[in-house]
Amino acid sequence: MIKDANQLAAFEKIAQEMRRGILVVAVLSQLQTEKYGYALISDLETHGLTIDQGTLYPLLRRLEGQGLLDSTWNTDGSRPRRYYVINDTGRAVLAQLGEEWHTLASTLNSLLL
Repeated sequence: MIKDANQLAAFEKIAQEMRRGILVVAVLSQLQTEKYGYALISDLETHGLTIDQGTLYPLLRRLEGQGLLDSTWNTDGSRPRRYYVINDTGRAVLAQLGEEWHTLASTLNSLLL
């Protein structure tokens, strides 16, 4: 149990680092169908993961630059939106990351119990 401000500050910093580390997996997992940024933020929040626009959009651009996502502009609505979707390379990377996640989670569970 956290008892003082120093412990709380340490916890918050480490928890933030841990959340940052899982964002790529979370984002890739939610882009099986095309989504624009705000819809992706809403979907992630529905699953209990909060991400702000200032974090999401640079991440999406980076993932697209790495060849894991494709994007298209839709100008049919009242304002243009950029839609992102995972591609075959992204699906392969996501599958491998999922395996890595399960291995790490199993290891951590055995260490923490």
